Amino acid sequence: MAESPTAATDELARIDLLRFPVQIRGRAQQNHEGLMREFALIANPHPASEHDIPVRLLRIVVDLRDRYGGFTNESSAELDAAAERGDEEMDLTLLVPAAARGAAVELTGLLEEADDYCRRGELLTLATPPELVAFRNWYLGQVVEQIDGRPPTPWAA
Repeated sequence: MAESPTAATDELARIDLLRFPVQIRGRAQQNHEGLMREFALIANPHPASEHDIPVRLLRIVVDLRDRYGGFTNESSAELDAAAERGDEEMDLTLLVPAAARGAAVELTGLLEEADDYCRRGELLTLATPPELVAFRNWYLGQVVEQIDGRPPTPWAA
């Protein structure tokens, strides 16, 4: 069973996401949710399916949500409000366990594998568009870099 955020023993790391692209985040969420829906369809009726990447990706996404979701609920609400106002960008601060570093690295690799499946036509979902890949790499990269002690790098469109 996944560890809850309140049970995490890791020290919290401050992640400053400067010039966070609110509208791009909305498109990235839609893209990600579409991919997750397709993976859920693959994984549920055929647990022993040859599509191993989607099953692994679903597992890590569920694990990340269960372990770290509580740390991002407040920022998600802030981002949702900013999107409703039509804001293009905002500065955002997350407090996450240091273990989020490894999860960000693993998720980056799995999402790249999923895009490879999409490009080969093995999934119905299209590969992530370049702008959203850049956003994903920046966002997850900031988690890794700042946990490693490097200063924040603002989003550059």
